[in-house]
Amino acid sequence: MAKGYLIGVDIGTYSSKGVLVTADGVVLNSHTVEHGMDKPKPGFFEHDADKVWWHDFVEIVKNLLQKSAVPSNQILGIGTSAIGSCVLPIDAEGHALRPGILYGIDSRAGKEIEYLEKELGESEIFKISGSRLSSQASGPKVLWIRNNEPEIYARTRWFLTSEAYLVHKLTGQATIDIYTAGGYCPLYDVYQRKWLDNAAELITPLERLPQAYWSHEIVGRVSADAARETGLAEGTPVVAGTTDAAAEALSTGVADVGDMMLMFGSSIFFIMKTASLVKTQKFWSSNFLEADSFAFLGGMSTSGSLTTWFRNQFAQLEVKNELQGGENTFAELAKMAAESPIGAKGLISLPYFEGERTPIHDPRAKGVWFGLSLSHTRADIYRAILEGVAFGIRHNFEEMAKEGVSPKRILAVGGGTKNPLWMQIVADVCGITLTIPDQQIGASYGDAFLAATGVGLYQNLSQINQWVKVKQEIRPNPEAGKLYELNYQIFRDLYETTKPLMHRLSDSLMA
Repeated sequence: MAKGYLIGVDIGTYSSKGVLVTADGVVLNSHTVEHGMDKPKPGFFEHDADKVWWHDFVEIVKNLLQKSAVPSNQILGIGTSAIGSCVLPIDAEGHALRPGILYGIDSRAGKEIEYLEKELGESEIFKISGSRLSSQASGPKVLWIRNNEPEIYARTRWFLTSEAYLVHKLTGQATIDIYTAGGYCPLYDVYQRKWLDNAAELITPLERLPQAYWSHEIVGRVSADAARETGLAEGTPVVAGTTDAAAEALSTGVADVGDMMLMFGSSIFFIMKTASLVKTQKFWSSNFLEADSFAFLGGMSTSGSLTTWFRNQFAQLEVKNELQGGENTFAELAKMAAESPIGAKGLISLPYFEGERTPIHDPRAKGVWFGLSLSHTRADIYRAILEGVAFGIRHNFEEMAKEGVSPKRILAVGGGTKNPLWMQIVADVCGITLTIPDQQIGASYGDAFLAATGVGLYQNLSQINQWVKVKQEIRPNPEAGKLYELNYQIFRDLYETTKPLMHRLSDSLMA
């Protein structure tokens, strides 16, 4: 094994994290930076690309180098990931022209989705992309800029996603990884792996879309300007990188066909490695991170963001003051939820607080607590949130099975895995075994492995198993699973029953 080190940096929804690791995967240092998210209007979610994405990257890299005292010329490669897919227009000088429009939680482009489906045909879009248009798709958001911000659109040289902006700042190269390019539906043909002329005519010329690469491919080297700003050595190789969820999947040990990552972050996201591209109506299908690898994907809009919201708004005052909303606060909340029985005394929560992605694809869905009475406590309400997310996960698994997709191994990661009660609830509700990897650093660790593969330390990404080991397995309790059954069936009916009312309310807020 060559001597030297790798750096991986991931930009998340509410925080960014980076790691410095040895060539054989030992983590020497890590650093985390917290940041906010802008919500200028209902359904609009944005990040300032310089104040969040690039600022966090620079702070993290400087911190890693300073804490480790590793000379910058011993860094063999840089890997990045970020939330995605996002839309950021930049000009010819590389300046961001507006805040980055975020992934599926941003639902501003509903009219553009309807227009593109009418012009291109839903069946044709499905034929070339392997999935349907939704708020997760970046193509309609590019069109939204064209329709609503024509001056910005006219000045745009490149439309980039989040990690691509970091690569551009580091190297001056405009790139996108093949996995993330699939998120630019309907502009990208996932089967031919190329941008599409017919969709470009309706959205934006192809010359504004960057070249696509596999995630581990070296796409450039750190420029002199970037070296001065970050402390990295000029000429350090930079790989294409990818979206955070894909990097997180790699970091968990997703290596074989049938391996699935179930990520409990601010949202729920799952990625399963498949033998081929799966045509799916309710989920997404994509090329994965290297040649001849494919992924089946889905995600829920809210998960950890719900528990964070509850902590901030309803946690006991003395807990908030003493612990300042950190991990200890969530541990206290978990203890509180454990005091509530299975089923939260008949209280059911729909976790659609920011709409929902898979499997219902409804940006106008709303959060609901159903069954409240004066006997319910704060503990019941919090437990209902945990169970509601678990019900949403089960709904996804049931719809996946209808499309002939079933995971062989489920690797659970993210902040939610620190709550054993929540993990047991998910296992019981879904009737699944959750495998918890020993390495819980996250996407930045996967980024470091992308860089390690890119510079030739490993032959392929399946060798991530040399870095990742299993910590524990959480098995379902069949008897507990039976106790959830009635609440789950009501959960399923509750959305269909209240859907018209949700849409009426959402439309009034968007007016």
